[in-house]
Amino acid sequence: MNQRYRLRLQAMVAAVLISTFGVAHSADKVLRVGVRGGVDEQIWEVVTKVAKKNGLNVEPVVISGAASPNEALNNGDLEANSFQHIPFLRDQIKQRGYKLSIVGNTIISPIAFYSKKYKALKDLPDGAKIAIPNDPSNQTRALVILRDAGFITLREGFDPFTGTASLADITSYKKKITLIESASVVLARALEDVDAAAIINTFAYQVGLIATRDGIAVEKREHNPYVNVIVVRDQDKNAAWVAPLVKSYQSEEVRQFIQKQFGGSVLPVF
Repeated sequence: MNQRYRLRLQAMVAAVLISTFGVAHSADKVLRVGVRGGVDEQIWEVVTKVAKKNGLNVEPVVISGAASPNEALNNGDLEANSFQHIPFLRDQIKQRGYKLSIVGNTIISPIAFYSKKYKALKDLPDGAKIAIPNDPSNQTRALVILRDAGFITLREGFDPFTGTASLADITSYKKKITLIESASVVLARALEDVDAAAIINTFAYQVGLIATRDGIAVEKREHNPYVNVIVVRDQDKNAAWVAPLVKSYQSEEVRQFIQKQFGGSVLPVF
């Protein structure tokens, strides 16, 4: 066998190995995924086991305090992160110039309206006092629910995927209601003082409320920018390990874990 033929044969074998085992190389590469403690940490423990079956070596990295999973990802200290919704990422990219891409949906911690007096949002009478969060992100979520329920209209062109809404963006009230702005941390404790309140999952759960069980109106999962996402660097979005990583999260094993472990306070969005 001459030298030229041997080299050609070696190249052909290498090409076959790459095409056949293209994803397998990732088994040797540790994929560091930045998460926050709590819900995400618990879910990624399950994802890690599923990923191993898919030929991936995943290592969840719990990032606490003021440290930024986006900064760590952008700097190459992580291969991916999974902790944030789309508007948060959008603002981080705008403010800090990160080169990051979304590659898959994960969960949503739904905001919902709760009431001690009424069983459904439509049952609220004229003149009802409704408390909503005063921070831009969660106020937007509450106003979208009220818009979809036919209580208000919002300015033409408003899109929660590209911006937020405030009381100033309400163009009409289709039902006579009074909206009261308050800090999210207060709303769950003040439920007795209003006819209904929009409470984010974190504080609702602390007082024993679960959106899918106790909410009189819950935000939609479909076409919702407030779903959490898996994020990678722009340069890695087409890497061989990305699709199997997302597939590992969006698996039936993970879906069942979320449904069983969190009882409806956290919902899979895949």
